[in-house]
Amino acid sequence: MSSSDFLVPLADAFGWLQQALFEAVVQPAVFGLGMGNHLEAAFDGTGWLLVGLLQLAVMVLIFGSLERWRPAEQHAATSLERAAVRTDVFYTLIHKLGIVRIGLFFSLDPLFDLLFGKLRLVGVEGWQLDAVWPGVTDVAWVSFLLYLVVFDFVDYLLHRGQHRFNWWWKLHALHHSQQRMTLWTDNRNHLIDDGIRAAAMVTVAQVIGVGPGQFVAIVAVTQLLESLSHANVRLSFGSVGERLLVSPRFHRLHHAIGIGHESFGPGSLGGHNFAVLFPLWDHLFRTARLDAALEPTGIRDQLPGGALGAGPVARRADGGRDYGSGFWQQQWLGVMRLAGRA
Repeated sequence: MSSSDFLVPLADAFGWLQQALFEAVVQPAVFGLGMGNHLEAAFDGTGWLLVGLLQLAVMVLIFGSLERWRPAEQHAATSLERAAVRTDVFYTLIHKLGIVRIGLFFSLDPLFDLLFGKLRLVGVEGWQLDAVWPGVTDVAWVSFLLYLVVFDFVDYLLHRGQHRFNWWWKLHALHHSQQRMTLWTDNRNHLIDDGIRAAAMVTVAQVIGVGPGQFVAIVAVTQLLESLSHANVRLSFGSVGERLLVSPRFHRLHHAIGIGHESFGPGSLGGHNFAVLFPLWDHLFRTARLDAALEPTGIRDQLPGGALGAGPVARRADGGRDYGSGFWQQQWLGVMRLAGRA
């Protein structure tokens, strides 16, 4: 059986589940809201919702079991740490259940449809990356892997930018402010930061000609592996595997204080282990770090007294920088940091 033959039943099963979920839940809700003119978009959104539900099942059943089996951090969580994890769960749910995607649909999507529509009118078209090597790249799993590599490289570059430019770091710092990383931490991002990344990915998808189904699959695989890499599990993939796929150990070093977000000492920007899926990029551009022990996660200015003398920052009672204790406070403080007022 070829790879294409193997994928067909999976695609059919997913299509059946998407149709069933749409007819039973989404379509009645759309009509109830008086938005029947958005049925096509709602059907596409149902696909994203189904992917999110499947991801949540894997996260809870498999990644959660790994965390209980061999946690990287074993100390009892404080009430503040438990609250921080609950906030991460909220971030994950609004992403996986499509709430953030609905926001993008009414904000970014119309702008991109207008932009790419005008480009097509003047004869500017994208090109099909999977047509580069006829007979090889038109094989389903080969083209999927090719697209996955391209998107992962773009993700690496974006991640370097988040740690390179001060204005961008002020937003991305929210993601690093979690001092008790778990499988829920991946989606702990500022919404503006999410919007920038989404815009970049949609642009790349348009330029290289990724089909809608392929794009959903690429995002689903990437997000699921990102959730694993953030999990509180003491797990590496061995001396060879650590160079092929980002492991929880590899990525935990990226979140370690003084390792993940600094390159030239306290207060500098930079870091190590930026890759999302493939450590190849870190090794190629010399940003890999494999020799460090597992260190506490977070940002240096969160430590007691760490924010003193750092300008007009939001401070906790112990002098550490305050990144917020709940979703809305975290989002607001991110905007204030961007404006130089927190």
